[in-house]
Amino acid sequence: MAIVTVPNKSVAVNPLKQSQALGASLAFLGLKGMIPLFHGSQGCTAFAKVVLVRHFREAIPLATTAMTEVTTILGGEENLEQAILTLVEKVNPEIIGICSTGLTETRGDDIERFLKDIRKRHRELDHLPIVFAPTPDFKGALQDGFAAAVESIVKDIPKAGGIKTEQVTILAGSAFTPGDVQEIKEMVTAFGLVPIFVPNLGASLDGHLEDGYSAITASGATVKQLREVGSSAFTIALGESMRGAAKILEERFGIPYEVFGELTGLEPVDEFLQALAILSSNSVPEKYRRQRRQLQDAMLDTHFYFGAKRVSLALEPDLLWSTVNFLQSMGTQIHAAVTTTKSPLLEQLPIKSVTIGDLEDFEQLAVGSDLLIGNSNVGAIAKRLSMPLYRLGIPIYDRLGNGQFTKVGYRGTMELLFGIGNLFLEAEEERAKHFHGVL
Repeated sequence: MAIVTVPNKSVAVNPLKQSQALGASLAFLGLKGMIPLFHGSQGCTAFAKVVLVRHFREAIPLATTAMTEVTTILGGEENLEQAILTLVEKVNPEIIGICSTGLTETRGDDIERFLKDIRKRHRELDHLPIVFAPTPDFKGALQDGFAAAVESIVKDIPKAGGIKTEQVTILAGSAFTPGDVQEIKEMVTAFGLVPIFVPNLGASLDGHLEDGYSAITASGATVKQLREVGSSAFTIALGESMRGAAKILEERFGIPYEVFGELTGLEPVDEFLQALAILSSNSVPEKYRRQRRQLQDAMLDTHFYFGAKRVSLALEPDLLWSTVNFLQSMGTQIHAAVTTTKSPLLEQLPIKSVTIGDLEDFEQLAVGSDLLIGNSNVGAIAKRLSMPLYRLGIPIYDRLGNGQFTKVGYRGTMELLFGIGNLFLEAEEERAKHFHGVL
């Protein structure tokens, strides 16, 4: 059992966490025909847009209600109404996702009431799904906002229907990249199952080219698929943060669910494939048996470099959980762990302590490590401490291929193994050079 510490600081110095609104907008971007709408100032939206564009290197559709000082004081209903009507006129979205911000949450705007009144005044909006996720910046982090958006989606859009025995709903949390989603889709369909991903970042942010520019998301989970979620035979929640959404589907439609906290590493992937085999009544395909043997060989090849190494991590809770367990399975020691927000997983971590803090805390705790793991904002710390950095999480703006990066399944685990293992190998070579230079 890990001891969870929260430093008693008046301010965050060099923040690690991203805002809830950013997380919610990321989840909304996994829906086809979507445009996320930030109910707040233009700066809130611009900041989120910059982070997402730099990370994915894609055009990111985001809109804003452009609140000013005056409209903030008087209330934002008129701005929200005008923004929705303008979006319908200009870009004709299939669905709109509204994220609140610290500004309007502090003001106390009752957005759900606003939406009811706006729909009464504009019957042309009757057939347009509008999903609202409360995402104040002043609490929580990216993972919380992502989870809030998914919970709002499954609460509002799915409809009851006859159970389709081969259809499964997959709630993919914020720890999973578009490349991860693609790999999971391959695994699920290999068993003859029909998955509906909520959200489906693997279709929308995987780096593919579309025919011309689109002001809304060109791919992702469709509104039709979202409505059919109520007919799924089973829900697979990927990441502890998706448990809430899975419970909503169970309460609304009686759909059983199972939570998989990690899909990286030999044992977690074994368990996932076994669950798919039971769900589908099909045996594990031969290609995964071969990939498993490849992973076993990769673990033999790399474990010399992982053993007894001290690693410090600065990640969101779900991603921290899966990465810590994977590293420990390879014989590494967790030197320090810093995360962004509360989670029931934190106390269950198989380490001495975990800190909910910022990158100042991380820099102080990481002294004496062999490797740092975190997003690109940890790069400056890695330079100051003269330590290698393996980039993981959001944002990563100084490396290419973030949309396609995969760390799940047997193949993704091998990619992670070789990526981290090569950093350990390079560090050993540098130490050897230094040793010979001294001699």
